[in-house]
Amino acid sequence: MAIRRALISVSDKRKVVDFARGLRELGVEIISTGGTARLLKENGVQVREVSELTGFPEILGGRVKTLHPKVHGGILARRDDPEHMSQAEELGIELIDMVVVNLYPFESTALKPGVGLEELMENIDIGGPTMIRSAAKNYKYVAVVTDPEDYGWILEELRANGDLSDDSRRRLCVKAFRRTADYDSAIDKVLSEKLLGEEVLRLSFREGRKLRYGENWHQKAAFYTAGSEGSCVAKAKQLWGKEMSYNNYLDADSALEAVRELKDEVGVAVVKHTNPCGYATGETLREALEAAWEGDPVSAFGSIIAFTRPVDLEAAEFLRGKFVEVLIAPGYEEEALKFLTSHKKDTRILEVPPLDLEPKDLIYRYVRGGMLKQERDRRLMEKWEVVTETNFPEDKRALAEFAYKAVKHTKSNAIVLAREYKPGFYQVLGMGAGQPNRVDSFRKLALSKAKENLERFHSSEAPEVPLEDYVKAQLGEVVLASDAFFPFPDIVELAAEAGIKYIIQPGGSVRDPEVVGAADRLGMAMVFTGTRHFLH
Repeated sequence: MAIRRALISVSDKRKVVDFARGLRELGVEIISTGGTARLLKENGVQVREVSELTGFPEILGGRVKTLHPKVHGGILARRDDPEHMSQAEELGIELIDMVVVNLYPFESTALKPGVGLEELMENIDIGGPTMIRSAAKNYKYVAVVTDPEDYGWILEELRANGDLSDDSRRRLCVKAFRRTADYDSAIDKVLSEKLLGEEVLRLSFREGRKLRYGENWHQKAAFYTAGSEGSCVAKAKQLWGKEMSYNNYLDADSALEAVRELKDEVGVAVVKHTNPCGYATGETLREALEAAWEGDPVSAFGSIIAFTRPVDLEAAEFLRGKFVEVLIAPGYEEEALKFLTSHKKDTRILEVPPLDLEPKDLIYRYVRGGMLKQERDRRLMEKWEVVTETNFPEDKRALAEFAYKAVKHTKSNAIVLAREYKPGFYQVLGMGAGQPNRVDSFRKLALSKAKENLERFHSSEAPEVPLEDYVKAQLGEVVLASDAFFPFPDIVELAAEAGIKYIIQPGGSVRDPEVVGAADRLGMAMVFTGTRHFLH
């Protein structure tokens, strides 16, 4: 149905003059209100005032101007209903075929420092949402336009086809209802706090798509996006491979967050069940990938791998014959992508924006009957405080920071052992994750994995040195990182027994003096960071 008459009343006046002018060139009559009408007239666009249409002036300082039967009758009349059309003709109601409305800036007003309740209330739009909802309800016959960014394509389609397609009308309808829903949610949130002292959380997730299954085959699942900014899994473009699964999304998110810590370096995170089983930096991406993979090649089977740099052919070739669920990187060189798509039939290949584009969103976690909200853990450490008599060598600081980045992304209770495998480049040698106590994370997992890895590395790194001496020497150079404080000196004593000399941890325990005292007695160096990194 051709558009013959449009009502334009906008608060955000970006691009509206050009849009209105384009409509006039197509023979569309423009009806407008207040400031919008003045702006259009000043720019030579022929406009008919709403008051002329209704026969009733704007009143109450502009609070009432479009709330009138001749406006809403013209919008809501069904063109396929003879009774509607007969009533419209009888009452002199002129049909309106397009409604172009955006709303008073309540959301931005609410963000102003020290904004008062009166100013907030005056920025609650009444007529705008009403017209939007009326038009959207009658979308088959009335095009509803709420976003200035849509003006361009709408004019192009009208010029090309003389009307908007059914698909375009449907998209505009849904966008309109989403806009009023978001607007009302913002008002609810702000006024609940201002008037009732209550905090309200309303979330909006879109573009939902069904997944093959959830964590397990018998569970249904879906993935929704929340419009996050920056480099994140929701923004990823899938270049190749099978459909992403529920667990793929969880692990890919963990891998991307872990590798983001290394964004200023050439780094790789190999993640399995949301834990970085491999984590390394390198001179080249291939070197970092090899070092990360060798941190736990058994767990790397079926892993998710994230990179800080675009994947090159050399790194891609390392993955020949290795089963990987997902690759995620800020780009792929042409030859690398060609190799991967030829050799990795089922591997999902994801491309994300550069890692310096960091999401600023919050973290939400549903529990039965409620929702938890928190800021993302963006801090690494608050301080670098050497608390032992033995100084922490300055040349170990970069390694310690690397180890702390790794432990930050390892499930609590977490212990990470990291080494400098070549000058200036680092590798997780062993990690313990998700244990009910920190002693098991260290003794049964991190330490045993580190020793197992060193036994594998011995023949290639120092075959001329007896194995026992090699392992002892290597452990004497690693840094132990803990995600939380030590409630007892036991970890310190066990670490010393293994030959470990350097520890980085948050501090903050009531028994810190005992823990530091044990480190002093055993000749170890310890740093407090002041920042805990529990990850549940």
